[in-house]
Amino acid sequence: MRKVLMFNMVSMDGFFEGSDQEIDWHVVDDEFNQYAIDQFSTVEAILFGRTTYLMMASFWPSEIALKEDPVTARFMNETVKIVFSRTLDKAAWQNTRLVKGDAAREIDRLRQQPGGDMIIFGSGQLVSSLAPLGLIDEYRLMVNPVVLGSGNPLFQDLKSRLQMKLLNTRIFKSGNVLLTYQPLMGEMK
Repeated sequence: MRKVLMFNMVSMDGFFEGSDQEIDWHVVDDEFNQYAIDQFSTVEAILFGRTTYLMMASFWPSEIALKEDPVTARFMNETVKIVFSRTLDKAAWQNTRLVKGDAAREIDRLRQQPGGDMIIFGSGQLVSSLAPLGLIDEYRLMVNPVVLGSGNPLFQDLKSRLQMKLLNTRIFKSGNVLLTYQPLMGEMK
């Protein structure tokens, strides 16, 4: 069975983006970039919600992305992408499929197929809708050394507690801390 991974940068106070969807506070350096590249080795598909998809699709195919970060740009552009949206009419970014129907049902179907891992970048609403259903197998949170005070929390509208088991920690020279968790599905409250 394929795994669904979630990777998100978060502030110390739990926001994955600022109040105006800004992410200029993300601490990205050579060590972070190498970690990102290392993640690519098991991933065969990227899952997006509409907002994150539109942001990524406007950046990664650009000349600046191809020049400044060619390895990540190649991965982002060439990897299969699935965007879940009821409002988008089309998804024109290379290797992208638009799913307008039930995201949970489609992801559950994809998990049953053979193949490599699928990863969710950003896409807070998608994460929040999948988390209580047990459709995310691993949570990778990169905690940045910043307190925003306000913004968009990663987990919105959850009605129940989701217990996690810590699998790994890694401290980066920048002050970022990577926390990797596995949900304990039998312990939702």
